[in-house]
Amino acid sequence: MKTLIGIPARYGSTRFPGKPLAKIAGKEMLLRVWENALKAASQFKGCEACVATDDQRIVDFCRQHNINVMMTSENCLTGTDRIVELAHKMPEKPEFVVNLQGDNPLCPTWFVEAVIAEYYKDNNVETVTPVVNLSWEELDNLREHKKTTPFSGTTAVFDKHGDAFWFSKNIIPAIRKEEKVRAAEVSSPVYRQIGLYGYRMDILDRISRLPEGTYEKLEGLEQLRWIENGLRVRCVKVDYRGFKKMSSLSGVDSPEDVTRVEAALAECGEF
Repeated sequence: MKTLIGIPARYGSTRFPGKPLAKIAGKEMLLRVWENALKAASQFKGCEACVATDDQRIVDFCRQHNINVMMTSENCLTGTDRIVELAHKMPEKPEFVVNLQGDNPLCPTWFVEAVIAEYYKDNNVETVTPVVNLSWEELDNLREHKKTTPFSGTTAVFDKHGDAFWFSKNIIPAIRKEEKVRAAEVSSPVYRQIGLYGYRMDILDRISRLPEGTYEKLEGLEQLRWIENGLRVRCVKVDYRGFKKMSSLSGVDSPEDVTRVEAALAECGEF
């Protein structure tokens, strides 16, 4: 197996117990994520998907729906920890691993495909994450949103090869003489990072052993730990195509988020 799309799914969420099995427009969230993973996996030879969980209820659900599933330890502190354990438990150890969160039903399949394609194009990449170029209107909306929730939304700056200089919960880069830039450019120079990651397997093993970083602790961004330790994070450009409404939504963290996701699906349709 060349690539594994791992889907961490934890039943015991503090804010939303049983979250992976919550229904969104009549279909369980985990089933939606699984179907998206299968669509992406079908585009690549030697690519498989599997759910990683620590709860028998999720295992039972997966088996009822013919979803590949593996039980992992209750001691996994993060989804990344669970993905590492899953990768090592697979019958054939993968070369590249994608961490697709089980509470992110609005992650387009082409985002996952873009992450995998970057590795297939250049297997020297260490980690990969998607980024979206914000329109000026979207940048204005992000700034407004950060007035009330300053640690929502992550932005990225990267070199001409796509390798990240930095990620921040602040909006970077700063834009000097912004009115002139707005007049000259159709889109803003700001890229929002999507919380989806692919890792070369040897790098994933290394990441799992790294202690928490200084800047990671300050910003709450695990990818800063990787940069602090000299690892490269490749940013691959993606867009939402005809599903712009979904660009302001991320994962499902609360029951209220289900309503927002259902409204977006009703307006935009299914992927």
